[in-house]
Amino acid sequence: MKKTSLFTLAALALSASTLARADEGMWMPQQIPDLAPRLREIGYSGDPKIFADLTGHPMGAIVSLGGCSASFVSPDGLIVTNHHCVQGSLQYNSTPERNLIENGYLARTRDEELWNGPGSRVFVTVSVREVTDLVTGNMPKKKGKELPPRERYDVLERRIKDLTAACEKSGLRCNIQSFFEGLKYFELGLMEINDVRLVYAPPAGIGNYGGETDNWQWPRHTGDFSFYRAYVGKDGKPAPYAKDNVPYKPKHFLKVSAAGANPGDLILVAGYPGRTFRHETFAEVKERTEWTLPRGIARSKETLAILDEVTRNNKELEIKAEPRKRGLNNGLTKNQGVLQGLIKGGLLAEKEAREKALLDWIAAEPGRKTQYGDIFPALSAMQAEQEKTRERDSTFYALYRSAELLNAADDAYRLALEKPKKDADRDPAYQERNWKRLRERFERMQKSYAPELDKALLRYIMMEGAGLPAGVRIDPLDKLVGLSAGLAKEEARKKIDAFLEATYSKTSLGKPEVRLALLEKSAAEIAKMDDPVVKLALALHPMAEALREKEKERVGQRSILRPRHMQALLAKEGGLVAPDANSTLRVTFGRVMGVDSKDGITFKPQTTLQGVLDKHTGKDEFDATQKLLDAAKALRAGKKTPYFDARLKDVPVNFLSDVDTTGGNSGSAVLNQKGELIGLLFDGTYETVASDFLFDKKKTRSIQVDSRYMLWVMTEVDGARHLVEEMGIK
Repeated sequence: MKKTSLFTLAALALSASTLARADEGMWMPQQIPDLAPRLREIGYSGDPKIFADLTGHPMGAIVSLGGCSASFVSPDGLIVTNHHCVQGSLQYNSTPERNLIENGYLARTRDEELWNGPGSRVFVTVSVREVTDLVTGNMPKKKGKELPPRERYDVLERRIKDLTAACEKSGLRCNIQSFFEGLKYFELGLMEINDVRLVYAPPAGIGNYGGETDNWQWPRHTGDFSFYRAYVGKDGKPAPYAKDNVPYKPKHFLKVSAAGANPGDLILVAGYPGRTFRHETFAEVKERTEWTLPRGIARSKETLAILDEVTRNNKELEIKAEPRKRGLNNGLTKNQGVLQGLIKGGLLAEKEAREKALLDWIAAEPGRKTQYGDIFPALSAMQAEQEKTRERDSTFYALYRSAELLNAADDAYRLALEKPKKDADRDPAYQERNWKRLRERFERMQKSYAPELDKALLRYIMMEGAGLPAGVRIDPLDKLVGLSAGLAKEEARKKIDAFLEATYSKTSLGKPEVRLALLEKSAAEIAKMDDPVVKLALALHPMAEALREKEKERVGQRSILRPRHMQALLAKEGGLVAPDANSTLRVTFGRVMGVDSKDGITFKPQTTLQGVLDKHTGKDEFDATQKLLDAAKALRAGKKTPYFDARLKDVPVNFLSDVDTTGGNSGSAVLNQKGELIGLLFDGTYETVASDFLFDKKKTRSIQVDSRYMLWVMTEVDGARHLVEEMGIK
């Protein structure tokens, strides 16, 4: 039988009877030419091959910020992204006397552009190469049999490290990424720019208008846009931050359209979606529904309450905690929507039905049963085993996420243990390619660390650990603090409070110079330190290593089962299966359109400036800036603007589309057929966020800010006309 690629299978399936389906899929750029039949059917008149050329237009202009998406929009390295994607920069440059998170920032000249601080980066994908055979091909045997899962893990890790090192000799930052659950591997070469500066962010009264009340909701009226600029050395190559660096000259940048988007328009979205889970088993999604999501929702609520209490009436602490609070609020609302969609929306039941259909298909033919019959029992056994210690393991890992000092001490000790090894033998996270990143994180930590925050959040997780049942406890924590199963809650709190008071009153890791010095110490030197946070990290380290070792075995086992699961799914579906999102460059497409949201409620696809005015209360999340109110008044008095929509009789603000996106797509470029930027994607709708697990073909919608609102605010409200002119708009 002739070998057929996954991409060809997708094209064959698209050319058949599936053209009427909703457009699910965050597609790899090299897949887009295979989707030409579908694109032509929905009205795309361009050449789909342009999306496979990462060094051409428009893909050469699309960049990643390492968590958000963005794009170049001028020949001088100007970058546009979402307002919520620049919160770290606003925080880094804020003080209680100059709170940029609230007031925004506009650089009138290049000299006024603010460095984002250590660790801020822009990534431009410049090459993609399939390396599946180099990663998983010719796997060695052991006594004529397949390698045990743990040994298989080591082989895969070494091969990936070797490929990464070879790729990075060219000066790129390289990643070897798994696609289709390990069935395919691709080598991604990224140019890394590490001098990134804040150019313009509107005030919160525009960029975060509606706040958490409107988050994940429609109708929306948020000016979720901001601008960075990328800088390089005078030789044009990436260089560390320096005052005499010069703006980067991208080979390609997007033209920003002053026409925006209109109902029915075909749009294409290019960005870096974070993670979807559409190929998880029913048992895995059920476990998320019954335990992981409820646990995460409860934790987020309780953590936010703690942060609100600790930061109340303290501007400095509010600034330090703001990015964490905003992230928690965003995740909380999304997780609540996901849980509701899985249960009330019926997606969990649909997931079960789809898996049953796959199992029936496998069982219907002896050859398929032989080839795939053992996959689901093995995955179920793994799932059951993992669930036995999930409470303890979840609490254990949360200790490090809650306390910045503990996490830093652990990182420093692990680095010290890895440094004496050859680089190829080191844990990937602590290879030399990551040392600079680790140091930058330690430096930047001073902008977010406060003992009051650290101590309060660590107390919360320690109390959670104190309540664990016998047999699944965090033994080193019990020993240090004096905890035990069945200990009364009040007694546990007293012991934990005493431990934390002593720990944070005596530690010196809160000082940046002491923390940075840790990175230069040997493991023996760290072990001799008389610092209570270091002692806590060292006490927890053996258990952390044991858990990591167990996870490596699981990853090795999944690397055998998951690709076979995908093979079965692809075979049953004729190849029409999109790879899950994994923070790599993707393209999705759809139309500007409203939605029948609930019984009796139909949402239009656009909102306008009038909605901003209608929502304005002058308080909290609905406090539009006075400059915006004045500009709106002038518009209503007859002042002309090229961003006025005659059909809407107003300036458009946000619009809905049916594109398939997820977290990480924030800041993604929304393109028209000419490849012009007509908006920025910034959110999804609450009713359909469960599409991360199973795509809702009817109701899934994404929310975008219209380029016309962005340009109107820049010219008529905030006085950023010089940036509009830089983008070539007159």
